Amino acid sequence: MRAVFTTGMIALAASASFAAGRPAADIARDADRKPAEMVSFAGIKARQTVVDMLPGGGYFTRVFSAAVGPKGKVIALIPTSQAERRPEAVTGMKALAGEPGNGNVSVAVSPLTNIAPPNSVNAVFTAQNYHDLHNPALPADTLAGVNRAVFAALKPGGVYIVIDHAAAKGSGLRDAGTLHRIDAAFVKAEVLKAGFTFDGESKALANPADDHKAAVFDPALRGHTDQFVYRFRKPG
Repeated sequence: MRAVFTTGMIALAASASFAAGRPAADIARDADRKPAEMVSFAGIKARQTVVDMLPGGGYFTRVFSAAVGPKGKVIALIPTSQAERRPEAVTGMKALAGEPGNGNVSVAVSPLTNIAPPNSVNAVFTAQNYHDLHNPALPADTLAGVNRAVFAALKPGGVYIVIDHAAAKGSGLRDAGTLHRIDAAFVKAEVLKAGFTFDGESKALANPADDHKAAVFDPALRGHTDQFVYRFRKPG
């Protein structure tokens, strides 16, 4: 008899494959961050090159390292400005790259207007960071430049994955610097201006119970915000 696998069973099996060698604290977050679903939605496969833009503590960097395998490559991209303010971010990511099994991870420190050489990567991924690039302290055209750089770095057909905390519909940038949320429709329109096509949305991180009124660090909500997951593709 042929075995029948449900979507949930496949996701569970994939999650288990990401468990090896990852910190217990990361694994404990898998139920909320859904790494298997995110890798599947992004279409990340063995031998590919993936840029984890603004990698934070490296949660997804480790996941992508497992997903692309020893013949793939993961670039943890830290902005030059962040590296100057917080050199420990670079030290931490270099330590991650030195962990057993993460030999395919490299750490790049660069302005976000220089993601990677043109047409060189399969996917650029950023999670819960897009709104930060609309910080009032940054030039107003920062994200336009970042999105153009992502477009240039991707191979034709490559994907740009944006995950962020959803703000109220129609709110634009109003809550980016206060609640750390951003209007999903605003993000979509902004990315499309760089030449991308909109290629899909995942509801895996949606939370209808979130009314978008609280800051994402509110203890009652932290880790369970309503998040949009968008996939954009470079034509080719």
